[in-house]
Amino acid sequence: MPLIRGADVLAAALASAGVGHIFSLSGNHIMPVYDAALDARLNIVHVRHEGAAVHMADAWARITGEVGIALLTGGPGHANGVGALYTALASESPLVMLSGHAPLSEIGYGSFQELRQADMAAPAVKASWTAGSAAALGQDLARAIRTAKSGRPGPVHLSLPMDVLEAKVDAAGAIPAPDAFGAATLMLGEHTADAVNALLRDAQRPLVLTGPVMANGRGPMLQEKLAAATGAPVLCMESPRGVNDPCLGAFAEVLAQADLIVLLGKQPDFTLRFCRPPAVDAGCRFVIIDPEPDALRRALKVLEPAQRVVLAAIGEPRAAAQRLIERAPQRRSGAQAWADEVQSAVRFRPAEWEKLKSPAAGSLHPVEVGRAVQKILDRSPDAVLVVDGGEFGQWSQACVSAPTRIINGPGGSIGSAIPFALAAKMARPDATVIAMLGDGTFGFHLAEFDTAVRSHLPIVAVVGNDACWNAEHQIQLRTYGKARTTGCELLPTRYDQAVAGLGGHGEMVTQAAELPAALERALASGKPSCVNAMIARLPAPVVARAAVSRPAGGAH
Repeated sequence: MPLIRGADVLAAALASAGVGHIFSLSGNHIMPVYDAALDARLNIVHVRHEGAAVHMADAWARITGEVGIALLTGGPGHANGVGALYTALASESPLVMLSGHAPLSEIGYGSFQELRQADMAAPAVKASWTAGSAAALGQDLARAIRTAKSGRPGPVHLSLPMDVLEAKVDAAGAIPAPDAFGAATLMLGEHTADAVNALLRDAQRPLVLTGPVMANGRGPMLQEKLAAATGAPVLCMESPRGVNDPCLGAFAEVLAQADLIVLLGKQPDFTLRFCRPPAVDAGCRFVIIDPEPDALRRALKVLEPAQRVVLAAIGEPRAAAQRLIERAPQRRSGAQAWADEVQSAVRFRPAEWEKLKSPAAGSLHPVEVGRAVQKILDRSPDAVLVVDGGEFGQWSQACVSAPTRIINGPGGSIGSAIPFALAAKMARPDATVIAMLGDGTFGFHLAEFDTAVRSHLPIVAVVGNDACWNAEHQIQLRTYGKARTTGCELLPTRYDQAVAGLGGHGEMVTQAAELPAALERALASGKPSCVNAMIARLPAPVVARAAVSRPAGGAH
C-alpha cells in the first residue's frame, strides 16, 4: 500500500464520514489539510473570522442532522473559534472543531503559535484532545464525530499538530469505514417507558419539557407524535429567557399548575427557575430522563427533597420519545382539556399587539417589522428563520414563526445570526432564509457578507437598528435609573450601505409603510441583503395574560 500524509488520512476520513462541507479560515498550520481536501473532494467554505466558521458548523448540524466540521489554524485562530463553541454546547449541537497545532516535536521549545489548545477548549466542549500520530488520525476523527453525536449532542475539539499532518503512514487500515462514525443510541427500557406512560396517564396536568436537541432535525416531529400518543403537552425550551421566553407566550402560567413534569433531556436549571415555587408548584412530581449520568445526578440534587422525583432513568431524548410513543397506552379521559389550556397559553399574544403602530418616522415598532417578515415567510413552505438575542430578537421570536427556526440558544450569546443564516442557505438553497437581529449583534460578523457574496448565498438580514446595546440599556434603566445609563450607545449606522459595499444589496427603512417593498426588493435582488430598519428603543416583551408587556432581563 502507498504511504500517505496524516493530512490525507484526515481528509479521506472526513469523506468516509460523509462530510461534504468544511467551514474554515486558512492559516499556516492547516495548509496540508487544504491540499489534501482537493483530492478528497471536500468543499472548504472559507470565512472572514474563525468564530463564524464554528457558528456555521453549528447551524449546519442543527438543520441537516449531520455533524458540522470547522477547520481552524492554530494559536490565535483556535482562540478565535473557542468562544463560539459555547453557543453550540448550550444548544446541544454536534460539531467537531479541528485546529492546527504546533508540531509535537517542538512543544515546550517556543514553537510558532504554541498554545495549550486542548486545555483552552475543554470547558466549552464534550471532549478535547490533541492527535498523537498520523496512523491514528482517522480513528481520532471517528471518535470525535461519535462523541459529538452520542448522548447529549455537542461540540468536540481535536488539535492537529503540524508534524502529525505531514508524517507519512501506510494507507492500509488508516481510513475508518463509514460505520465507525455512528453513535450508539441509549434506548429507554420498555418497562421504564411503560412506567413513564402510566405516570403521564394518571396525572391531571402533566407537561413534557425537552431541551434544545428536540428543536432540531426530527425533534419537532417527535414532539408532535409524543403529544398525540400520550395526551400530554410537549414543549421544547431553547431560550435563555426560560419561563419568560416570548415564543412560549403565557407558558409560565400553566407551568405553575403542572402536577407532573417529565424532563426529557431538559435540566431543571435557571430557565425553569430550578423548579422551585412559585415557578413550579411545591407538590409537583418529576420524571427525569437524561443521557448523561452526571446530568442526572445534578438534576436529582436540584430537585431535592428526593420524593419530588418519582422516576429517573438514562436515555437519549429522541430515542426515549420514540419508545414512549411506541408504548403509549390509551389516552386518559380529560387529557384534551388540559392540552388545549396549555396550547392556548403558549399561543397567547396580547390583543393590543395587533393594533400597535410605530410612534413616528425613524422608530418602527418591532411588532410591525415582524408582521412584514411573517408575510414573506408564509410564502415559503421550507423557510428558515434565524433570530439572535437582544430585545429586538425577543420581539422577533414572539411575533414571527417559520417551519425551521434557529436561535442563539440557552447560552444567551449574541453574534451568531449571520453565520447561522449562511449555513442555513447552504443546507437549503431553495428556501427563503431570513435573519432578524439587532444592530449590536450585526457588528460581530458583518464581514461575513463578503463570504455570502463569494459563496452566492442570498440571505436577507433584517436589522432592528435602535443605535444601542438595548438589552443592557434596559437593565440599566430598570436597575440604576436613566441618569446612570452608560456604555450602551451606538451610532445609527447605515449597515445597508456597508453590505452594499461588500457586494450585497442594502435597504434603509424609516417608516413601516416602506418595509414590505424593501423586503421584496431584497428578495428579488438575488444577492445577500440587509434591510436596515430604524426601530424604537423598547424593552423586550414578557407575554402574560394580565398585561401587554413588561421589561425582561437581557441575555448576552
